[in-house]
Amino acid sequence: MKPEEVIEQVIKIATEAGQKIRDIYVKGDFDREIKSDNTPVTSADLAANEIICAGLAALTPDIPVLSEEAADIPFEERAEWQRYWLVDPLDGTGEFIAGSGDFSVIIALVEHNRPVMGIVYVPMTNVCYYAIAGLGAYKRDTKNEVRIMSRQIGDIEQSGLKLAVSRRQDPQSVLKLLSHPNSCELVVLGGAALKSCLVAEGRADCYVRLGPTGEWDTGAAQIILEEAGGALMDINLQPMSYNERETLENPNFIVVGSPSLAWDDILTK
Repeated sequence: MKPEEVIEQVIKIATEAGQKIRDIYVKGDFDREIKSDNTPVTSADLAANEIICAGLAALTPDIPVLSEEAADIPFEERAEWQRYWLVDPLDGTGEFIAGSGDFSVIIALVEHNRPVMGIVYVPMTNVCYYAIAGLGAYKRDTKNEVRIMSRQIGDIEQSGLKLAVSRRQDPQSVLKLLSHPNSCELVVLGGAALKSCLVAEGRADCYVRLGPTGEWDTGAAQIILEEAGGALMDINLQPMSYNERETLENPNFIVVGSPSLAWDDILTK
């Protein structure tokens, strides 16, 4: 099975899950609780997870699924996987609860510890970002589909730096990590994957994430960014790894649209 042979079916699965999330969001009738890792989960997360896992199992019964909402798979078992689906059924649960609308459905296909296909579907706008390794990154809405490219800049002081930040994040916590904070313009949006997609389509140049995230938060975004000309790396500018550790928690990471910039100098860390 090649990714390009199933991409449309997977987009359809993501869309179906997203429509379910949107229906629950619009009605405003959902249950929520706090998981053992102190993060929220809602009935919308669980409903979307059921749709995605069932859909992927029917489409590719031989490929296992690792989802945020079903992640209790021993490392000894998943370490044997050469290929698997990596899913966040609702990225931005906090934004869903807060009512901002900035949340998404994430599905990635990982092969040999690297994402090779990624989909980020935005329920409230019906926008879908997707990419396949070697075939480019795209943005699709109800009317158009376009190939997206990140913004390539050569000098921050001349071009400025558009920095994507969360509505619920203190911008100073990120600005203090940059050597040219006064050259930054803030672009405010919720959801980790959505901010990464902003960078992929050139509407922002950088997104720094400090604090816990899971591998399901970055898999799809990483391949979309790479195919758009950008990169997603840990804060030490090393490539992110998938399914190579006991923990599924990511390190702090940075998303950049222009990897050729001297990020070693830009990040003060």
